[in-house]
Amino acid sequence: MGKIIIYQIFTRLFGNRTTACIESGTLEENGCGKFDDFTPTVLKRIKDMGVTHLWYTGVIRHATATDYSKYGIPCQNPSVVKGKAGSPYAITDYYDVDPDLASDVERRMEEFEALVERTHKAGMKVIMDFVPNHVARQYKSVCRPDGVRDLGEDDNKGMHFSTVNNFYYCPDCALDLSDVVSSADAGDNTYMECPAKATGNDCFGNRPGRNDWYETVKLNYGVDYCDAGGRSFHFDPIPDTWNKMTDILLFWAAKGVDGFRCDMAEMVPAAFWTWATDKVKYRYPDKIFIGEVYDPNRYRDYIGAGFDYLYDKVGMYDCVRDVICGRRRASDITYMWQATDDIRSHMLYFLENHDEQRIASDFFAGDAEKGIPGLIVSALMQKNPFMVYAGQEFGERGMDKEGFSGVDGRTTIFDYWTVGTLYRGFVNRRKQTVAEKHLYDIYAKVLNVAANEKAVSEGEFFDLMYVNGHIADRQYAFIRKAGNELLLVVANFSDKPVVADVVIPRHAVDYLRIDENNHEAVDMLSGDKCVLKVKADAPVSVSLEPYGGKIYKINL
Repeated sequence: MGKIIIYQIFTRLFGNRTTACIESGTLEENGCGKFDDFTPTVLKRIKDMGVTHLWYTGVIRHATATDYSKYGIPCQNPSVVKGKAGSPYAITDYYDVDPDLASDVERRMEEFEALVERTHKAGMKVIMDFVPNHVARQYKSVCRPDGVRDLGEDDNKGMHFSTVNNFYYCPDCALDLSDVVSSADAGDNTYMECPAKATGNDCFGNRPGRNDWYETVKLNYGVDYCDAGGRSFHFDPIPDTWNKMTDILLFWAAKGVDGFRCDMAEMVPAAFWTWATDKVKYRYPDKIFIGEVYDPNRYRDYIGAGFDYLYDKVGMYDCVRDVICGRRRASDITYMWQATDDIRSHMLYFLENHDEQRIASDFFAGDAEKGIPGLIVSALMQKNPFMVYAGQEFGERGMDKEGFSGVDGRTTIFDYWTVGTLYRGFVNRRKQTVAEKHLYDIYAKVLNVAANEKAVSEGEFFDLMYVNGHIADRQYAFIRKAGNELLLVVANFSDKPVVADVVIPRHAVDYLRIDENNHEAVDMLSGDKCVLKVKADAPVSVSLEPYGGKIYKINL
């Protein structure tokens, strides 16, 4: 299999054709993208960019301020919903899909199943969110299969903790949201919950704050976080939540979903993941699990528990971001891949996702072009997956004030909105700017090299920085090689054009069995051809544009 290229799509925003963009606007005012917007033509365009996997974010039904009660879907109290559209990580029914995304609400699951089929026909695989740590405060499944007991249905609410309970409780204490929403703001929407359930971000009191995940409740996997002696684990017998959540994974796997991006996976014990991934992969060996794990000290625990890939956020992402912004030297990237070298095939690299700020935002680089060297390095350096967030390839800035989401450099996950770059890129392409087309062209070339060149997906990686200290501040260079095909990759993080003399050491020549000679090379970004003299311990002169790079391909 070639290199995995994931394209993350915030589904409700992607195909939206309504351009009103009213701050805190309703569904009727601001519109919403639909499953049907992913036509074969749209999917082909995504595939042509080099994408192998589509991560449809926000598919499972979650809490929203929009009223769907006429379809038998329970309404949610606005006091425990973030924004008009709501957070896709406050799930209200694990067995349902978001009605916002359906053209015909009553046939919403059929529409999702058709989307999975269309995506497969387009030659890509489907990834969806699995949110295991927490659910919406008013979770109630109305679509669960016959015989399935709902989460919390059999709980003993008089106990703070029990292995047979799905939630944690504050016995005899009502939920107090006074630090979140004032009674004046709440109006008639005052939310009552007694006894209070623990909040999703491990807040076990009855009074969550505004910065807590107050709209969610924590699921109980058999860990007593408030034991007198500290945290204690109760995994025998198997906690009830383990069985319920594994059944949910199997439900979606049976619908043809190819993989799960598991939200805040490290807040759920690794023992559960060992249990669940084993059961899913026994029936569906090809399903993949991607974990959102931020603690590098726990990476190996979660890989051992069945995860195929983990976010490399606090290592590679943070480092590349700092290099782009001029806060660290380019050669620091070497230390980041070395820190996870034993598990390098399991690390997922990215420069944007729904949690992080857009490269082009004022809070990151202020200019999407500055991210190009980071793209080249992150996408081509190893065999592991690389992820792009929809709009990144057009230079989306994420500087809109959408409503619940303010001007923070991120694209909203809480509001109904239209993302301008995506609208121009997929709905009304005549409105695209020259800069957007130029950036897309670069992304498509780099991602196709990553997805289709054997030197990247299967080849050896050789970091050249240890003999190139003279360029280590703003340039980064490495070699990829498979068979007789060799790629020399050099990225320029500087705002100035440079001629980098890249030394190829004797060790690289011997280890990779490189023929020392004059070789015809083609730059896979520009198409330009040249002759490169490859000789051990001698420099190869490479001309680089500001924030640019060269991907020289040589057939030895």
